[in-house]
Amino acid sequence: MKFSSPLKLVTLSGTICLLLANLSSAYAADTLARIKETQSITIAHREASVPFSYLSEDKKPIGYSVDVCLKLVDAIKKELKLPKLTVNYLLVTPSTRIPAIVEGKADMECGSTTNNAERRKQVAFTIPHFFATTRMVVRSDSGIKNWTDLKTKTVVTTKGTTTVKLLNDRDKVRALDLQLIEGNDHQNSFEMVDSGKAAAFPMDDVLLYGLRANSKDPAKFSILGDALSTEPYAIILRKDEPAFKSFIDKEMARLMLEGEITKLYDKWFKSTIPPKNINLNMGMNSLMRDNLRFPSDKVAD
Repeated sequence: MKFSSPLKLVTLSGTICLLLANLSSAYAADTLARIKETQSITIAHREASVPFSYLSEDKKPIGYSVDVCLKLVDAIKKELKLPKLTVNYLLVTPSTRIPAIVEGKADMECGSTTNNAERRKQVAFTIPHFFATTRMVVRSDSGIKNWTDLKTKTVVTTKGTTTVKLLNDRDKVRALDLQLIEGNDHQNSFEMVDSGKAAAFPMDDVLLYGLRANSKDPAKFSILGDALSTEPYAIILRKDEPAFKSFIDKEMARLMLEGEITKLYDKWFKSTIPPKNINLNMGMNSLMRDNLRFPSDKVAD
């Protein structure tokens, strides 16, 4: 039996790796050309990121972000003059969503992913289609209108979240002499406000609107306070193909300027949505309104 030398094996291994890297690069080099050739596109989606990207009762991907991506798919189909464009779906989690794009398993990730500097080292982001802000939920009869009204009061934060650091960074804890307690999860924290054990629960506003909508008496709660932070949610694309990003951003800007994004926003944030027919009753914030007037992929980190 003839054996290859270790040096030859190393050389062969290196050659294979180089070929695979080149194939991966070629795959990402021209997404539009590949979509035209295969007449298919793959969208990465989430399982339970309501109302952005989640599964319906019949296990089909639905949501605000999914609808935005389907609008982009329509534009791709029109641009490539395709009679038919098959949409394939790939379920991802927070830990697999970026690798799915980097490795070419999906063409777009349509969920609730924040555009930040660390992630931009690996992937590209479209113009944001949503801006979440950190605010607080209080009982409507509490008399609380803003953060200064919390002086010496008890505030609940969910265990394991970064809200305490955010409050400290904004000097809210020390300046207001807040008494901090922890909830085991978001639902538990919300229930502490409901029962009066805490005066307020600060968190991403879209999560608070969801908790309020699912409560027995939504009118009992108000979501208010100046925004402590901003999270721009955007669709993920591969980083090494600026031409595809340019096309998608151009279409995103058109959807915004012509009012189509506003219609989708109203559908998912101001109307009843499946499967429980809840209504978030979440008005559009000023950051979102400004981005619709002046679409840009530039975000502040």
